[in-house]
Amino acid sequence: MAITVDEVFETSKMILCQNLDIRTTTLGINLKDCVDSDFRAFRRKVYDKIYKNGSVLIKEAGKLELKYGIPIVNKRIAVTPISLIMEAHLSKDKFLEMAKALDKAASDAGIDFIGGFGALCQKGLTRSDSLLIETLPDVLSKTKHVCSFLNVGSNASGMNLDAVNLIGPMLKKTAKKTKNGAGCARFVVFVNAPEDNPFMAGAFHGVGEGDVTLNIGISGPGVVRSVVEKNKDGDLTELSEVIKRTVFKITRAGELVGRELAKNLKIPFGVVDISLASTTNKGDSVADVVKAFGIESIGAHGSTLAIALLMDAVKKGGAMASANVGGLSGTFIPVSEDMGMVEAVRKKSLSLEKLEALTAVCSVGIDMVAIPGSTPEEIINAIIADELSIGIINNKTTAVRILPVPGKKPGDLVKLGGLLGVAPVMSVNKYSARNFMKRGGRLPAPVTSLRN
Repeated sequence: MAITVDEVFETSKMILCQNLDIRTTTLGINLKDCVDSDFRAFRRKVYDKIYKNGSVLIKEAGKLELKYGIPIVNKRIAVTPISLIMEAHLSKDKFLEMAKALDKAASDAGIDFIGGFGALCQKGLTRSDSLLIETLPDVLSKTKHVCSFLNVGSNASGMNLDAVNLIGPMLKKTAKKTKNGAGCARFVVFVNAPEDNPFMAGAFHGVGEGDVTLNIGISGPGVVRSVVEKNKDGDLTELSEVIKRTVFKITRAGELVGRELAKNLKIPFGVVDISLASTTNKGDSVADVVKAFGIESIGAHGSTLAIALLMDAVKKGGAMASANVGGLSGTFIPVSEDMGMVEAVRKKSLSLEKLEALTAVCSVGIDMVAIPGSTPEEIINAIIADELSIGIINNKTTAVRILPVPGKKPGDLVKLGGLLGVAPVMSVNKYSARNFMKRGGRLPAPVTSLRN
């Protein structure tokens, strides 16, 4: 599809004035061929493969930034879920050593984050899965670039509550070992996790993927906000149309960069993830898009409808622009990374309960939420289970990134730094589901899973 001069100028305006960027280029790397009974050789092979591919990604992405003038904010790597390749090396020390090898390879290559230190445990826990979870507080406190995930459920398998019940204690230990609990920001728990998600902390290279694949994440909340503000009187159908057309243009920019970068790397192009992802930059906020719709503050009644409209329009516009839309593709509402969300929490228009309701229609879930460090483990587990059950029943991806910050109480502000922003500590319902959660077991798969 040819790109016109007018589209070039329009895209330039989006980049210069409205914070359009390629949010991430994420290289998915298969590590199964690195497995070796000799752990030192295994670790060396992992380092070499990551460093080699990561260095080339940095070089080629830099060239494309100069060629097209589109910022590529993050260069990342996602690897095969680590619990799958560590089955022959079951010790906490070796898990930590492997994490440090991943961290060093990413650092030496100039990679921002490396994802995949995680496990697929939607129906049960292997010894490797359990050991990985036990090691996470040390991994997340002793590395800078390593991100971790667990997939604890799916529409086809239900939800593994035994795995969920291990997360609260792990997060509290991690929070105590890292400044302001920031290590918890590099861990996410999913249901229905996509294998080609380019965004952290949940990116991993799925077992059904090829040897090396490139996935692109694009973003443009500022661009969408701008067109919404210019259409103050349109009805919902008209509003959806202008958002769809805008996202179509954004996606084409991502597709162009992604395909050319994959060609230069001599690897297959994977997907474009068309999620609207906020940053702490002024105007780069999904909450501000909702305000532009005509809602006083996100969290007010009507916010769920607004997010549903935005999600639907983003998906339709992106799908029209590329045959390779994948990943999470929708709208992210991370609290600490979106200054509009931070403000909504501070003025009490957005509660944890309303945030959970919004996640029923957005693309991820309860994301980058700080809670008091005194919150009991079983309540953390119940918050996670509530959110993930929305994904199970509705056959969608949902996830939780939550930070129990030691010594903080509701209303406090926690500075996390960089892309992670500032997290207002949110109030948590004090009543417990302890006796319910300790039942454990597995939430059965819903009837909608019976499709054969």
